[in-house]
Amino acid sequence: MKPLILIAEDEPAQLEILRYNMEAADFRTVTATDGMSAMALIEEETPDLVMLDWMLPELSGIEICRRMRARPETKSLPVIMLTARGEESDRVRGLETGADDYLVKPFSQAELIARIRALLRRTRPGLDAEHLSYSGIVMDIGSHRVSRDSVPVQLGPTEFRMLRFFLERPGRVYSREQLLDQVWGRDVYVESRTVDVHIRRLRMALTREGAPDIIRTVRGAGYALDAAAN
Repeated sequence: MKPLILIAEDEPAQLEILRYNMEAADFRTVTATDGMSAMALIEEETPDLVMLDWMLPELSGIEICRRMRARPETKSLPVIMLTARGEESDRVRGLETGADDYLVKPFSQAELIARIRALLRRTRPGLDAEHLSYSGIVMDIGSHRVSRDSVPVQLGPTEFRMLRFFLERPGRVYSREQLLDQVWGRDVYVESRTVDVHIRRLRMALTREGAPDIIRTVRGAGYALDAAAN
C-alpha cells in the first residue's frame, strides 16, 4: 500500500504544491489547514508520516508535535517540520520537541521527497520488500508464507494482512478503528470487537510452538507488534 502523508499547511497555494508533488511521487495524501484538524486526522487516518507547518492556526506545529510524542499511538510517527523560521534556535527547538527533520522555506520539492523517503525507509523498512521480518518472524509476501524461528506459521487471510500491517510498522500502537480501516478497508462494515477476535487468532498462531507473545495490548489504546511485549 502506498504510504499516506498528512500535510498540515494553512497557505492554500503551498498546500496544493505539496499535495501535487507528494502524489506525483506515488504517495497518498490527506490535508489539513489548521492544527485542530491536523490532530483529528492524525488520530483518524493513521498516516505514515506527518508534514507540519510551524505556524498553523488554532494549534501550532510545535504543539502538535509535542502532543504526538506524548501519546503511545503516535510517539514514533515520523514528523517533518516545514517553516520560514531559519534561526538555529528555532531548528533546535523543533528537533527537541520531537520533529525527525526540519526544512526551512523555500525548499526544493525534490529534497523534501528525498527526506521523506529516507524517513520512511527507517520507519517502514518493508515498504518495497518481498520479505518482511521482525524478532524471528519472517513473511514471504509473494508465496504467502510465514514462519517464526524457522517454524511455519499457518494464518488465515485476515490474520496475514494484519500481521503484514504490523510488520511494516513494528512498535507502533494502533487502535481497533485504525486496524479496521487498514486491514479490512473503509468501505467494509465490521464491528470493532471483530479486531479482538483476529488478534486472538494471530496470537495463537504465533505462539503455537511455545514462543513468547509478541503482540502488546495497550489498555485504552490498541495493539502493537512489539518484541518487548513480555
